[in-house]
Amino acid sequence: MADAIPVSTPHLPHPDPAAFSFVDPGPLADRELQLVTPHPIWIDDVLAACSHPLTQSDDPEHARTTRQQLQDWLAVTPDGHEPPNAGGRVPSYHFWIRLSPHLSPIVPMAGSIGLRIGYTPDIERYFGHIGYHVFPPARGHRYAARSCRLLFPLARHHALRPLWLTTDPDNIPSRQTCELLGAVLVEVIDIPPDHLLYQRGQRRKCRYRIDI
Repeated sequence: MADAIPVSTPHLPHPDPAAFSFVDPGPLADRELQLVTPHPIWIDDVLAACSHPLTQSDDPEHARTTRQQLQDWLAVTPDGHEPPNAGGRVPSYHFWIRLSPHLSPIVPMAGSIGLRIGYTPDIERYFGHIGYHVFPPARGHRYAARSCRLLFPLARHHALRPLWLTTDPDNIPSRQTCELLGAVLVEVIDIPPDHLLYQRGQRRKCRYRIDI
């Protein structure tokens, strides 16, 4: 385990399910990149990225994504909003990372990104506030870091200070994304055997802190 950097984190409760309100973040764009609200009109673009040969070879889990799976997910996540519940799930915003068709990108949809609202032990230690995924054919353009920056104003609106990012120690591209954002590695922790992530085969997490 790496040496920990002393930190002082506000242990805010996760939002009250009855009181939380999603907000319109306005346009989220960075040159040829735009974060769009998940919607049926983008399904074909997502499936095109999933079916790309590089996704098929390097990311088989996402390559198996079906139209029905996307439709089912959209049905329970209207406007990309995943609501909180009394069981402890925090609210989350979800976006798809769309590339401008005018530039003839290799795939129309670069990936996805989400922002979790609130402070819980799971978020601070294992999941992080921001989760992102970039399809293999769209990697190497810093789309993940650029997309994260677009969400910083929304995170500040919901008082997410500091912001926690986590990644597997051997996920070098994701660690580079954290560093590009100016995040500081606080520690590398073991995932307990009874945790969901451990059951999925993950064993350790790097915890990065960023003050936005």
